[in-house]
Amino acid sequence: MTDTIAARLAELGHTLPQPAAPVAAYVPTVLAGGLLHVSGQLPFVGGALVTGRLGHDVSVEQGYAAAQACGLMLLAQVKAALGSLDRVERVVKLGAFINSTGDFTDQPKVANGASDLMVAAFGDAGRHARSAVGVPTLPLGAAVEIDAVFAVSAA
Repeated sequence: MTDTIAARLAELGHTLPQPAAPVAAYVPTVLAGGLLHVSGQLPFVGGALVTGRLGHDVSVEQGYAAAQACGLMLLAQVKAALGSLDRVERVVKLGAFINSTGDFTDQPKVANGASDLMVAAFGDAGRHARSAVGVPTLPLGAAVEIDAVFAVSAA
């Protein structure tokens, strides 16, 4: 089976990372009722975790890239769970958590890193509902964490 979504990502210059193992007592994905729920994913760029706070030591551009890295990790988890990204019928929702200072208000611009990736990969089926919220800290000091829900076809 050809994975056309993975091929599209490759054409765009993206490589899916190795899916990250959970860092606590949870599983990376749960498939229920045709929806694949993917646990929050952290941003790894070049094998290193992107840490810091937006509005302090991380720029909006760096945050956007971190959110894109979270999006790639989400897709890596989807591929590991389903065997192919082509089983994704629609990106339903992204939840973006942005490690930011109290006066930082550009969380949506940061979260666009993942949102833009989903639209580039899936076209109109990549358009989704979303939350983009500022939080005072994230696990391991990560700059961004994103979780997702995907509608998927039967195997």
